[in-house]
Amino acid sequence: MSTLTFDTNSEGQSQMLIHPRYSCHPSVASLSSFLPSCKPFNLQVADLYCSACKCALCEDCLPNHAEHPKVALSQALEQHRNNLQERLGTVQDRLPQISDVLSFVKEILQQLTNQRASIEEDIQSSFEDLHKQLDVRKSVLLMELEVTYGLKQKVLQAQIDSLLRGEGDITTTCTQAEEALAGDPCVASLQVERELWERLGELAGLGLPCQPEENDQLDLVMETDGLRKSIHNLGTIVTTSAVASQSEAMGAGLEQCIVGHPASVTIVTRDKSGGACKSGNAILSAEVFTPDGSIVDGEIVDHKNGTYEFVYTVPKEGDFSLALRLYDQHIKGSPFKLTVTKTLEAELDVGAKRRGKSPGQKKKGSKRASSALGTPRRKTQNPIEDDLIFRIGTKGRNKGEFTNLQGVAASSNGRILIADSNNQCVQIFSNEGEFKSRFGVRGRSPGQLQRPTGVAVHPSGDIIIADYDNKWVSIFSCEGKFKAKLGSGRLMGPKGVSVDQNGHVIVVDNKACTVFIFQLTGKLITKFGSRGNGDKQFAGPHFAAVNKNNEIIVTDFHNHSVKVFTLEGELVLKFGSNGEGNGQFNAPTGVAVDINGNIIVADWGNSRIQVFDGSGSFLSYINTSADPLYGPQGLALTSDGHVVVADSGNHCFKVYRYLQ
Repeated sequence: MSTLTFDTNSEGQSQMLIHPRYSCHPSVASLSSFLPSCKPFNLQVADLYCSACKCALCEDCLPNHAEHPKVALSQALEQHRNNLQERLGTVQDRLPQISDVLSFVKEILQQLTNQRASIEEDIQSSFEDLHKQLDVRKSVLLMELEVTYGLKQKVLQAQIDSLLRGEGDITTTCTQAEEALAGDPCVASLQVERELWERLGELAGLGLPCQPEENDQLDLVMETDGLRKSIHNLGTIVTTSAVASQSEAMGAGLEQCIVGHPASVTIVTRDKSGGACKSGNAILSAEVFTPDGSIVDGEIVDHKNGTYEFVYTVPKEGDFSLALRLYDQHIKGSPFKLTVTKTLEAELDVGAKRRGKSPGQKKKGSKRASSALGTPRRKTQNPIEDDLIFRIGTKGRNKGEFTNLQGVAASSNGRILIADSNNQCVQIFSNEGEFKSRFGVRGRSPGQLQRPTGVAVHPSGDIIIADYDNKWVSIFSCEGKFKAKLGSGRLMGPKGVSVDQNGHVIVVDNKACTVFIFQLTGKLITKFGSRGNGDKQFAGPHFAAVNKNNEIIVTDFHNHSVKVFTLEGELVLKFGSNGEGNGQFNAPTGVAVDINGNIIVADWGNSRIQVFDGSGSFLSYINTSADPLYGPQGLALTSDGHVVVADSGNHCFKVYRYLQ
């Protein structure tokens, strides 16, 4: 039985009739809930709809709605159906977005869980190690106690034994003498008495140890207050509540900077409610890049109060983009459009160079046996043969392609290793440039790579990778199988790695401005350096190499110099200053040492490679004029004696002839 019927009124129009006794039927109720009906007249007839009152009207209702706009009920029903459909589509369109966000948040939660497990493992391991050290120290103290007590006890016991013997001899002799004196004198006892008299004389002069030959001092000094305080403050769980969607950047460096001059951007981190974060240690990354890829690597300074400063220098003019990411997500407004221009003084300098006053004319006077050398950014009218042997790579994510390649290493078995930073992997090639393999999975768990920047090969064959964003160094087998990590909890932003002649791992911490030396097991041997421009200080150090004297050579990026240290951190040599002349730098990066002790340096801002002797005196350039470098990073010497460099701005690595 239907609750709705249709009839024709006096004007021949179709009408919907709703019988009163069926007005409470569920279908009618549902219709009424969707479209209010003519309740005053028991839903007799409803063929119109009052747009003002949002209700259905019958003929009896019309006088009360005479001034109101009205439409046919069927039209209202259709309109409401369309509105519902449109609203449904709008809401359904949100589902893919919600699904993506849900997946991303689940991934963050999983990474957080993995990180918790990793930290828990580190805590357990650290305290187990401390327990072992405490047990060892306890054993040493107990052993020392026994030895000290034994020595003292032996002296005192020997004295007691001596006194007891003396006491016994005296007592026995005295008793014998007293017995002799108690008897009647006679010739028979004369000999015995004479012997007793002589014996008593000996005992009277007997040298007994009558003063203590040792003391009873045996104390324990345990200065535990400092240790208890250290234990109380031992370990810190580091985190922030900062989120990218609320964090923002400010400063002149967001829009414009001058070629060759440092520009600065301030980042303010905020929590999900927009409140300013008050602590540091957030994981920030920053890149300045052209449309064809990343080229500029600056320095992020953590002010430890929730604000950060990104300082960078761009080597050429043009339109760039500045990407600022917090926990791998763009902050507000990122990426920013950036215009890089030259100053008037720079234009005048260009004019001076055209008139023959450029440092390049000086450089022509410096030659190596292989070729004449000029500025890599300037071609002569009679170009000479370039030292380039070959180049490998273009921008991309496939085998033999790179996105912001950084560190370079060369193995003794004829392999070239490239830290492909933004592709989160290490790619391996032969000395001839043939692709061999690659490994690496993006992530923040042990065995994963987030931002590999430095790479080295241990004499054991293990591959050592500095992971800037994960703040640790990972150890992989030569096949790319993860073995261990070191420096977690100590490192802030490891950039370059190297290995000394003892097999120790040298780590250049770019953020902490410190050089760390670890055993391969992860035990810290020593560290040196701090932020500043002093001889033993750094400003954004990048890479390191080790010479035949087992000295550590470090490139000091923002101090435009190269520094040589002993393993104990004592400065041996410093050379370089800011500029474009022979022996000057504009932010040095990669460094290597040849078998003669000569030092090869990648001059990032000047896009060239310089060669120095072991005392820091300029020798020559590697000629790169035919295919200029653009922001060179890591640098190494291959097993067949050539120089390989990561040409970051050109998304490739290049191999050059090098006569040692």
